[in-house]
Amino acid sequence: MRRILLKLSGEALAGEKKTGFDEATVRMVALQVKELADDGIQVGIVIGGGNFWRGRTSENIDRTKADQIGMLATIMNCIYVSEIFRSVGMTTNILTPFECGSFTKLFSKDRANKYFAKGDVVFFAGGTGHPYFSTDTGVVLRAIEVDAEVILLAKAIDGVYDDDPAKNPNAKRYDEVSIQEVIAKNLQVVDMTASILARDNKMPMWVFSLNEENSIVNTVKGTFNGTKVTV
Repeated sequence: MRRILLKLSGEALAGEKKTGFDEATVRMVALQVKELADDGIQVGIVIGGGNFWRGRTSENIDRTKADQIGMLATIMNCIYVSEIFRSVGMTTNILTPFECGSFTKLFSKDRANKYFAKGDVVFFAGGTGHPYFSTDTGVVLRAIEVDAEVILLAKAIDGVYDDDPAKNPNAKRYDEVSIQEVIAKNLQVVDMTASILARDNKMPMWVFSLNEENSIVNTVKGTFNGTKVTV
């Protein structure tokens, strides 16, 4: 693989605390990404904001404002995680779809490609910059824009199931499933907007557990334990 886009959930980075950060977990991710970067693989990263903000659960906040808070949560996550990456010897840059003063740089495909060519890990923060679009849509959009070969979805669950395994112990995991089937059965790999965007632009997604040892490296190097969403 030449270029991948890795999606990390905010909740997964929080570890057992379920909020904020678990530094050991973030460092584990950083060391795996460094191994990939040292092998010449270009890595972009999108991080959700769920370890800080789940605004859609409140009916007392305007949806647009709630989504804006969520965008800021993803920026906080990217700043923190990028610093842990730097601490293990990587160079990083954070791009956002809107100005954040000196905290980040404004996203453009040319700027992202310049950083990738230098071997930097590129964080795409702030979602799409618009309300009503999730970080799922943001990661698919950025993957398409920067010509990533695949999206790696590192989750708290080890793949895509035909039912919720937390509620149904007989739920079966798919080894491989088409994006069309994901849409038809509403399997919720990513939200529907992101699923349709991935289908229309033929962007594959691989879903696996962040909590399994060395799972990011294993996924990229061929020892995959999860579900491949094909196009």
